[in-house]
Amino acid sequence: MSVPQGRRSSTFTQLLRHGFTDPSAAARLLDTPELSPVRSDPVLLDALGATADPDLALNALVRLVESLRRHGSEPQVLLDTLVTAKPLRDRLLGVLGASEALGDHLARHPLDWHALVTYESADLHPGVEEFERCLDGVADPDALRAAYRRCLLTIAARDVCGTTDVADAAAELADLATATLRAALGLAESGAPADAAACRLAVIAMGKCGGHELNYVSDVDVIFVAEPADGADEAKAIQAATRLASHMMRICSDTTAEGTIWPVDANLRPEGRNGPLVRTLSSHLAYYQRWAKTWEFQALLKARPVAGDAALGREYVAAVSPMVWQAAERENFVSDVQEMRRRVVDNIPAHHIERELKLGPGGLRDVEFAVQLLQLVHGRSDASLRSVSTLDALDSLATGGYVGRADAASLDAAYRFLRTMEHRIQLYKLRRTHLVPEDEADLRRLGRSLARSYDWPARHEPVAMLNAEWRRHAREVRRLHEKLFYRPLLSAVAELEPAEARLSPSAARQRLEALGYADPAAALRHLEALASGVTRKAAIQRTLLPVLLGWFADSADPDAGLLGFRKVSDALGKTPWYLRLLRDEGAAAENLARVLSAGRLAPDLLLRAPEAVALLGDPEELKPRGRAHLEQEILAAVGRADDAEQAVTAARGVRRRELFRTAAADIVGAYGTELTPAETDHGWAADLVGSAVSDLNAATIAGALRAAVRDTWGDELPTRFAVIGMGRFGGHELGYGSDCDVMFVHEPREGVGEQQASRAAFAVANEMRRLLQLPSADPPLLIDADLRPEGKAGPLVRTLESYAAYYRRWSLVWESQALLRAEPVAGDPGLGERFIELIDPLRYPAEGLGEDAVREIRRLKARMESERMPRGADRTTHTKLGRGGLSDVEWTVQLLQMQHAWAEPGLRTTRTRDALHAAHAAELISTEYAQILDEAWVLATRVRNAVMLVRGRPGDTFPTEARELAAVGRYLGYGPGPARGQPHVGSSGEMLDDYRRVTRRARAVVEELFYGA
Repeated sequence: MSVPQGRRSSTFTQLLRHGFTDPSAAARLLDTPELSPVRSDPVLLDALGATADPDLALNALVRLVESLRRHGSEPQVLLDTLVTAKPLRDRLLGVLGASEALGDHLARHPLDWHALVTYESADLHPGVEEFERCLDGVADPDALRAAYRRCLLTIAARDVCGTTDVADAAAELADLATATLRAALGLAESGAPADAAACRLAVIAMGKCGGHELNYVSDVDVIFVAEPADGADEAKAIQAATRLASHMMRICSDTTAEGTIWPVDANLRPEGRNGPLVRTLSSHLAYYQRWAKTWEFQALLKARPVAGDAALGREYVAAVSPMVWQAAERENFVSDVQEMRRRVVDNIPAHHIERELKLGPGGLRDVEFAVQLLQLVHGRSDASLRSVSTLDALDSLATGGYVGRADAASLDAAYRFLRTMEHRIQLYKLRRTHLVPEDEADLRRLGRSLARSYDWPARHEPVAMLNAEWRRHAREVRRLHEKLFYRPLLSAVAELEPAEARLSPSAARQRLEALGYADPAAALRHLEALASGVTRKAAIQRTLLPVLLGWFADSADPDAGLLGFRKVSDALGKTPWYLRLLRDEGAAAENLARVLSAGRLAPDLLLRAPEAVALLGDPEELKPRGRAHLEQEILAAVGRADDAEQAVTAARGVRRRELFRTAAADIVGAYGTELTPAETDHGWAADLVGSAVSDLNAATIAGALRAAVRDTWGDELPTRFAVIGMGRFGGHELGYGSDCDVMFVHEPREGVGEQQASRAAFAVANEMRRLLQLPSADPPLLIDADLRPEGKAGPLVRTLESYAAYYRRWSLVWESQALLRAEPVAGDPGLGERFIELIDPLRYPAEGLGEDAVREIRRLKARMESERMPRGADRTTHTKLGRGGLSDVEWTVQLLQMQHAWAEPGLRTTRTRDALHAAHAAELISTEYAQILDEAWVLATRVRNAVMLVRGRPGDTFPTEARELAAVGRYLGYGPGPARGQPHVGSSGEMLDDYRRVTRRARAVVEELFYGA
């Protein structure tokens, strides 16, 4: 019968609107008399158009109708029911539009559509028993395969219609697999009753089946365990069990006209495919106790008895479970699991990696490995984490505070999305694949299927939406996988003994004593205050504290570290990011432990602004900021302030934070935490501190200058004004407790009288000094101008002309030597440059120094050694004035500069080490002597910094108190002794001996090079 042209055009338009890609073929199918209800009923067309693939659904429906007629059944019953019953219509057409394989099954077994008829039966979530009833009575493997597909049909219907979520669908598939394994084993036993009578055989599900999260098409991983039946011979029983297990595997795995169910894979058994298929329980345990690798215990996490002898299955799981939760105690456990995941990714073919949904980066395995690693590490002491299901375990990890709630929610959503993609890809042909298709038609079907499940807006093109959502979830999975899977805290927790990880009061007290805490009772009170209760905060603290206790104990004063941690936790306890930072971010927890237990300075700085703890989680945040960056921030803060005092308070607040940043980087580097370069050249640490503190103080002085000028003179001082850094300040070698040696120079602006300019310069210099020393919780910045001409007796500020006149007429050799370290640090840049042009001929005299000048410098040095050394000080350990200390090295280098800098431009520097290296490059000093002097200068500098870090106040000698001395030693790399946390007697003595040896050698070089001995 021909169809009028107008009607055909209208039909084509209608079919295209409903999502058919081949409206011509669809129209021909709809022209058959049997399908007239579909053509005439818009509800049915709408239902077909709502499926993942309307063309596939219509074609399968036609085949089903034809098959019903061939089998002598009236297809009109089906069609009438489709028209009148929406639940059946949605379920049947949804399956036919999503799965070509299930359409084929219905074409072979057309009466199976009745399994989808009733709303109630189709939307219940059946368990194993329900599926067992569906499979009951199957007489042969083909009947089992057909019954399996019939059950699969009901699961797929609930899945594609959205009446069950992906996790429930995966659990139902695992329950169906359990029932199928039981039925297959029953068939095998009925075919070999003698074998069945000779043994007790249990089937243990592993992998996704064991975890109640099976795919539509997946290998079902199993392990077989058997014991002899009463009175049976063990060897014969194992042989009988092996025959039964092999037969059961063939029933499930063989392909016939009914297809295959799925392969049964027993390669997770001991020794893999090279080992016996079936073992006794004792043989399994012997293998796991002696030979098993880390990955085998990770696999056993999913073990669940599913078929055969139930008592034996439970006995197996009970026996191996303790081994699973002890696996994290194995050497290199965390790194082994991490390496295994990397190998999986490395083995993916390059042309598949971008489409690999399961194994690739950002895929399902990233979620599963991260969750399993966290389970195995923390599940030793927390039984709530011992779930076989990935999503249940993730929920428990979030509840217990091991994973952030937002991170857990993101992982949960991504895992569900990726599993849904995997299910729909496999459902189409019921083939085992994890690759996202490339064919446009396949992608369209997949996108339309997910659009229905996720209610994507109709205006969005499904393929584009699919790709965007897939990539978004994959990126999030990869980000969180990297964050959780490579979390430094995991390795530290894994290294704890189980009793240490649990932190019960008695175990905690014993551990505190063993770790060397001086006051275990007080430490225990801190632990109880931090970790008691049922709050999420307390739960996270219970995870952190066992590890932190060990890190505190690596220091010389673990009690102080724990006390500091309690104070910081009390101050930040209500902030949402603090504990999350310590748990999740980089080496933040270890860095905080090192900083809090290294001495007084860094904790004092931190406790004045505890939010600075956020700096410890990112390697980039621990890098000191450059002068330009600091000056920009400080000047901006000064500009926002209402008056000079408020402005300098803001500047000093920035300085406090940056001092903490520098101290933290210094301490972390000394302990070798992998956040800053753990250089073998300790000069790195000395240069880090010297440059960072010098830049910071220069920026702070620039801010104070701006504040002082603005408060009285507005935008411009009547005279150009510059601050010249001197001594260690000008040399970029300040320590934490150093004063800032400076000189002030000014130059009247045009039209301003010298007297007016001098008054303004004097006033601003004094105001700067006052502002920077105001009482405050922030560390003061002391400005020392005593190196100016005439010292304290001379004017505080001079004009450039006055400096020129003084140096021309009165300058002494020691003043020229002091000017070697002069460098502009704040104020007018042009004036600073002109000052440097003025003094260069003085500090780098043409043709070098005469004999009289050299003798004068040597005389001054000898006088300083005898007069300025503190009474009772040990000359062998005084870092500044002692034998081979800072003064010895610096005067020797400065003498070389004054003698040779006129001819060697490399010597024209304010930095001691740079000048020493330049002298060596110019062959003015041998390699050996240069190394000896450099080593002594760096060591003395680091000792001074260590004393300030440990004691919280500056000092030029080693501390006398034992714990403080040990803390200095720990900073310098002299580790704790045999009893962890308690420095052995030799460590401090060894440090002092090494210091004396290094400086003694340096003094010998100084005697030769400086004194000409």
